[in-house]
Amino acid sequence: MTAPAAPTRAARLPRQERRQQVLTAALEVFSAVGYHAASMDEIAERAGVSKPVLYQHFPGKLDLYLELLDAGVEDLLAAARQALTGTTDNALRVQAMVRAYFSFVEEPSGAFRLVFESDLAHEPAVRERMDAADHAMAAMSAAVIAEDTGLSADQALLLASGMQGLVQVSAQRWIRMGSGRPTREQATELVAGLAWRGISSFPLSHPPQAE
Repeated sequence: MTAPAAPTRAARLPRQERRQQVLTAALEVFSAVGYHAASMDEIAERAGVSKPVLYQHFPGKLDLYLELLDAGVEDLLAAARQALTGTTDNALRVQAMVRAYFSFVEEPSGAFRLVFESDLAHEPAVRERMDAADHAMAAMSAAVIAEDTGLSADQALLLASGMQGLVQVSAQRWIRMGSGRPTREQATELVAGLAWRGISSFPLSHPPQAE
């Protein structure tokens, strides 16, 4: 009589792959239900790991959330840097910046909810990161505005913050529209047109060099 085959054990993933698996599962849970309603049990189940394994990677739920928040912020900042450095044509820069926001909110992972709509916004560690991200985004645009217009750093930062608010709120509104909403390209064109009509009214004192 043939002995029964030993049960097949799941392959053990390298630590970094397992960590990424946990992060992916946590992002899905946090994006769906928010921080407060999410549980480590649900995250562990979604990731296909035991709770002890989960806690080996992240001591607590807040640690897990902060790592995801940092990654989401960096993705948006990287897209903004590319938008501003990819061309010296300011109209194209505005379009690219608007497109970066709309692409971010449309990303299937839902990371934008952690960055823009955190239900943990009053937690000091979260608030600090969100404020730093807002300032970093505005500061990048402000540097370009100040260089091209001759406005003071504070004046340029104020203008950049206003444009940032316009684009951010518009992108969040767009993602919640129903089935008849404009396409992403249509929405980008509309909002970029509005932003450009505003910022282009400031004369260039130091026009960028043609590419």
